[in-house]
This record gives sequence, C-alpha cells and structure tokens, in this order.
Amino acid sequence: MFPSAALLTTLLIWSVTAKPLVVSDRIVKLTLQRHINVTRARNLLRHDQTRARYFYGRAQALVAGVSALENDSASTKRSAGPTAIDFDQPIVNSATIYTATIGVGNPPTDYNLIIDTGSSNTWIGNNKAYIPTKTTVQTYEWVHVTYGSGFFSGHEYLDWVTLTDGLIITNQSIGVAWKTNGFFDNYDGILGIGPVELTRGTLLPLKNKTVPTVTDNAFSLHNIKENQVGIYFAPAATEEDGELTWGGVDTEKLASPLNFAPITTKHPSSLFWGIDQDITYGQSTIILSSAAGVVDTGTTLVLLAPDAFHRYVNATGAVFDIPTGLLVITEKQFLSLKPLFFNINGVSYELTPNAQVWPRSLNTFAGGKPDSIYLIVGNLGLSTGGLDFIIGYTFLERFYTVYDTTNKRIGFARTRFTNATSN
Repeated sequence: MFPSAALLTTLLIWSVTAKPLVVSDRIVKLTLQRHINVTRARNLLRHDQTRARYFYGRAQALVAGVSALENDSASTKRSAGPTAIDFDQPIVNSATIYTATIGVGNPPTDYNLIIDTGSSNTWIGNNKAYIPTKTTVQTYEWVHVTYGSGFFSGHEYLDWVTLTDGLIITNQSIGVAWKTNGFFDNYDGILGIGPVELTRGTLLPLKNKTVPTVTDNAFSLHNIKENQVGIYFAPAATEEDGELTWGGVDTEKLASPLNFAPITTKHPSSLFWGIDQDITYGQSTIILSSAAGVVDTGTTLVLLAPDAFHRYVNATGAVFDIPTGLLVITEKQFLSLKPLFFNINGVSYELTPNAQVWPRSLNTFAGGKPDSIYLIVGNLGLSTGGLDFIIGYTFLERFYTVYDTTNKRIGFARTRFTNATSN
C-alpha cells in the first residue's frame, strides 16, 4: 500500500506527535500535524484504484485460506482481472499519509510509522533497525504482509509499544522487516488499526492465527476506555490540525450527534471497515442503492463502482482530465452543482458542492491547472458486487468517524468543517 522512493507521489503528509494532549478516563488524544510535500507523480485516481484491487484480492485470499505470501506469488502470475496486483503502483493514497512516532522496547526506540485503517499488522524496520531490549521476546514466526504495491517480510517479536507517555502496551506483536518492497525510505513501517481478521494468513507457519492489533491489546490491558479509535481531519485549505483519539470520542469535535452503522455483511467489504449506504445526487438522482463499500483513511478520493460513477458524471456534466486523473467541471457547472447525499443507516450526510471539489490550492501538486475545478469523485475501476464504493480522505475531512471494534460498527458525525467553503 505504500509508495517506493522512485514513486514519490505524496502531496500532503500528516504526522502524529506521540505526546498526548489529554489522558483522561483511559481516553488518549493525539494531534495530527499536516505537512506539504511537492512530488513528481500526479495521478491520484490510479493509486486509489490500486488500493481498491488490494482490498478485493486480500478478501479473496482470506476466504480461500491462502496466506499473504501464497497470495503474493499467485498475484504476480496474473496479468489481468480484479485480483491482479500492480506492484509498480502504491496502494496507499498518493495525497495523504498519516504517521505516528511510537516507541518500541524498554527503553523505547522511536519509529515513524504510517497509520492505516486498511491493514492490521504493526511492523518496523523499513528505515531504522529494530533494537531489542529487555522486554523483547522472539516468537520464531515468520510474518509477511502484502499491500498491493509491495510487501514486507520478516520475523515476529513481542515487545512493549509506547503510543504516548500515558499509553504503553506490553506484549504487543511487532513485525521486524528483513525485506521490504514499495515503501518510502523515510518511514519505518506501519501501525495497522484495521479489523483483526486482516492479520489472518500473515504468520508462518501458523497461517490461520490472528494477531491482536495495537487497539485490541490496549483495550484488553485496560489502557483505554473503549476498543475504538476516533479520527478527526480538517480540510487541506485550513490551518487546523487533525486528531486521533484512542479509546473514545472527542465530543468537542462533534457538531451533531454521533450515529453508528453496523459493519456490512456483504463480502468483501465485510472484512474491512465496511458499511452499507445509498448515495443520491441532489434530491432525486440515485447514484447507488443498498450498496456496500469501505471507509478508508488510506484512500484519497470517493470512489464509485463504474455504473454509479457514470451516473454521477452524467448528472454533473463533468469530463475526465487525463493529466490529473480527476473529473473537471467549468465554473458554470460548479454554480449548478448539487449536494451529494450519503444515507448511512437512516442518517443523511451531505457532501456539499464545495466539499466535492478538490482543494484548489493543491491543483498544481496534482498535476492540474491552478484555476481549474476538479472533483473528488472517481471511478473505482471494479464491478465486483460487495465493494461498490470507497469513502476516502476527501469525505472524511468533513466528518468525524469512529471505528468501534467491540460493537463492529462505524460512527459518523458532522463537524464544523462539514459545510465549510474552504476550497
């Protein structure tokens, strides 16, 4: 899921400071800090579509009982089809990366890890070497995780993980890489906060074993109040930082009640942070009905299955822009652009016309023209059923989301940025 040094495609990089703002009643809040990085490659859509193929292929492998290593070997032999993996393209989104500086060991060594809701293993060693300490326990298991654009292979250890001074997790499974492919050199690995089932098939020889996630262990050790993570982003054009909350919800960030939707039962979205929803353009144009898809911090755009995407294109009059891979509209079309409504478990969430626009301040970073109007809705590129959309960062920056492992549900609430006109 993560880009190689030769494919530096990141436009924005968010980093998470390891110092907590608040530690109260076993809830820990971390500040997300934003950084801009000017890079070479531009096509956001292609990178998001690669991530979508990873989701589909990973789910198929889990159902078939195929380990990650076996699935990688099979994928390299396929040249087409929805499960084909493109190892030349990063599967993490090319516009934003979220990193956390966490400590491993006692005394801890700090590592800069990418936060990912689309995978669940935590590992280090891509850049900085692992330093064993008195708390290190070797399990003698191999660990291998694929991300579509690449992979890491290494050994599993158990060790202390320090997320903040107030949140230390003992006996946490850590992958220590001896080989990686397709990752930025300046990041040390991944902090996975997806569903634990995604870890099945990543260990060898115990390929049917799951590995408790960092969030799971923090909850089981009573380090956090609830087995959940709350995520708050701010639009790219603002100056405000984002926030990640371990073990609960920061109610100060909410501008509406928090409403939850159960994890969908439709495969393959059911294996990820997946939900069911309807999408309507304006008051009457149905884009998707009773569809399942994934909520994902590692995707930039809002991706729709091809038939739904074409309905959106027809409704807006947008055209495809080859240099950026984004849809583009005229100023006149923008003035008549209607809201896009996401009906999730009986609650409607409005993506305003302004929220459907790619931040203009980042147009040139995406390979576009400074004054053009690009849209954040893209073609998923798959027609598989059970994965008809992916809700990415450009939606999530307008809403607060909660990933609740215990109750198998995702929460949504409006924020003060839901109706912002910052683009």
